[in-house]
Amino acid sequence: MEYFLDLIKEPFIWGFLLGLLLTFFVWKSGFSARRTLKKEIIRIQHESKDLQNHLNTHLKVQAEGSGNLQTKLDSMRDQNETLRVNIANLQQKPGKSELRHLHIVENAVGIMREQAPGFAQAWEKARRQAESDHADAEGGLKRLVRKVLPAIGTTTPMQEVDLQEKS
Repeated sequence: MEYFLDLIKEPFIWGFLLGLLLTFFVWKSGFSARRTLKKEIIRIQHESKDLQNHLNTHLKVQAEGSGNLQTKLDSMRDQNETLRVNIANLQQKPGKSELRHLHIVENAVGIMREQAPGFAQAWEKARRQAESDHADAEGGLKRLVRKVLPAIGTTTPMQEVDLQEKS
């Protein structure tokens, strides 16, 4: 025991023990840090896998949505082209151009009624006369006469001018 007490009194031993104590604390600190870092690496790896799975799911959903939108867009383009062709075909059918011309003339007459002061009265009178002639021609005796003798049921433009002058 005496040898042990003499040994403890030596400064080298004190330095050696202090170095061992310091080395132990550094080793323990390193060990704890490594264990903490391993846990952190495992946690980050799991989090990375979760984020990667979430990203993959999100990209799949987004790609599916984009695919659906692209499909709808293509079908809408096809439908638009079909409708455009149908409209062009309908405009080329017999009678459509005449109907279009009739609408244009009707609009022009409306504009003329607004802009030309003397035109409206003469036009309205001529229009009423034409409507009554047309109504008479659609039914009754005039229709039968016009079918049998087409020239009798109508008046010539010169006769109309004479009739207007007398009125």
